[in-house]
Amino acid sequence: MEVILLEHIEKLGKMGDKVNVKNGYARNYLLPMKKALRATEANLAVYEKQKAELEAHNKKLFDEATKLANALNGYSTVLIRQAAETGQLYGSVTIRDIAAAIKEAGHSVERRQIFLDKTIKDLGIYKVKLNLHPEVTQTILVNVARSEDEAKKQAKAFENA
Repeated sequence: MEVILLEHIEKLGKMGDKVNVKNGYARNYLLPMKKALRATEANLAVYEKQKAELEAHNKKLFDEATKLANALNGYSTVLIRQAAETGQLYGSVTIRDIAAAIKEAGHSVERRQIFLDKTIKDLGIYKVKLNLHPEVTQTILVNVARSEDEAKKQAKAFENA
């Protein structure tokens, strides 16, 4: 199905691009989330009328995301969890835990903006990617430890490495 993108979508295209996507992706995600329009003559005319509005809205979101990315530059958080002697956690650290820690620090980041490469099931320091906007990303550090003292030791070892 050919659609017109209403915003930049990573690995797909920029705002205003006509792209071919699978029918299910368009019907189940792009169209209901108002991220795209079907590529018809009528919708193309609608897009051209709304283009300035959409660009202004996108610019506003981009500026907010850039401001948040600058505020989170160098940010790290400590999550205290119970773990076995081998360092394996009893459970795991989830995106929800990371989002709650960032909110406690006074920043507004949604769970869908946090990207984990793999699940966190061991003690240690992990780099977590935040997708704040399709064009703005930031990396933060998550220090998972048994206690505050252990977290400080891990942070020193990470800085020296």
